[in-house]
Amino acid sequence: MTGTSQPEMLAADEQGLARAAEILRHGGLVAVPTETVYGLAARADDEAAVTAIYAAKGRPGFNPLIVHVPDLAAAEHLARVDERAGLLARHFWPGALTMVLPRREQAGLAQAVTAGLPTVALRCPAHPVMRALLDKCRLPLAAPSANCSGAVSPTRPEHVLASLGNAVDAIVDGGPSALGLESTIVALRDEGGWALLRPGPISEAEIAALLGPPDPIDGGKVRIEAPGQLASHYSPGKPVRLDAEVAREEEFHIGFGPIAGDVSLSSSGDLSEAAARLYAVLHEAAQSSKRAVAVAPIPHDGLGAALRDRLKRAAA
Repeated sequence: MTGTSQPEMLAADEQGLARAAEILRHGGLVAVPTETVYGLAARADDEAAVTAIYAAKGRPGFNPLIVHVPDLAAAEHLARVDERAGLLARHFWPGALTMVLPRREQAGLAQAVTAGLPTVALRCPAHPVMRALLDKCRLPLAAPSANCSGAVSPTRPEHVLASLGNAVDAIVDGGPSALGLESTIVALRDEGGWALLRPGPISEAEIAALLGPPDPIDGGKVRIEAPGQLASHYSPGKPVRLDAEVAREEEFHIGFGPIAGDVSLSSSGDLSEAAARLYAVLHEAAQSSKRAVAVAPIPHDGLGAALRDRLKRAAA
């Protein structure tokens, strides 16, 4: 459905969501707010619609997509959900956790969703707008971040418009994303182990408290199984230097805690605030006149690990 015109800007109300659902049912692309970042949604059972996601983003075909579902029951139609997955879902769904699970042969998903893998990445989002849209569509929705592949993720409607422009049919304006960082991704292995594929708002320690320690020889490094595993990602289009207490003359300085910088992720050193602001600040750095970016030191533990993961990939 995408063409040369600007996308429809839709309010996050009954009328706007009805229109968004109509576009999605007819195979179009709609940027939608979630509690993590804005997603580029298409019906996950339509090969042409899913292929349009890859084309709009310029995303490599070997990089699978996350499928969003309204609840655990819907997930069970698409994947084999064992006791461990059920336990994680009861604790963290709806929320910022994606599980990579064995795909059911009769799931009815487009092949492009899983990039040919026997697994599927599933998430039950908590954002009320995305949940209302899932309810209206009655369809599983594939929804990677609504930006060009490898670029800074969008946390506001204007970020989507600047990155994708007329490659998307509509944008639902749900305001800024609350968490501002993509979901944690965990893969549950057939043999009983598990691996953290992407750090996020839900920490490895929280998952380990339920499942025990992750498989030490796995780590998801053998193959691309889920989004966010590419070495280079989230780039502002300029060189990025990490752990910089002082910026060089040519650098836009992103501060944290006592280091003020040109703009701060959180002057109080609050990691939740920093996560919520990360991509908006990277967008600001991208638009600055400085030709490089420096980032103040970020703690390595807790949510800091997820922040550092994104920043390391931005610097790759």
